[in-house]
Amino acid sequence: MLKPCTEPEAEAITVVVENQSVAAQADETVAGVLLRVFGTDYRTHTVGEQARAPYCLMGVCFECLAEVDGIPNRQACLVPVRDGMRIARQRGPAKLA
Repeated sequence: MLKPCTEPEAEAITVVVENQSVAAQADETVAGVLLRVFGTDYRTHTVGEQARAPYCLMGVCFECLAEVDGIPNRQACLVPVRDGMRIARQRGPAKLA
């Protein structure tokens, strides 16, 4: 018989998603937070601005791109959240400095 997992839950933190404070867990990824907050209204493609959402969630497909702390084109599925992090959906082509 399997025993239930007794690991403690991850620490609760706060991230800022498009200027709104959002509760997250320290072991969550940016993609996980964006999916929880926005669902399928995740981002738009750089060509034609079609709606896009994460596909593989392991860093292969690049469909999870987001802006993290002012840096566009971050693979959100590979970026762990941290307290105070600023996150925004990527809409259309990213403007590089």
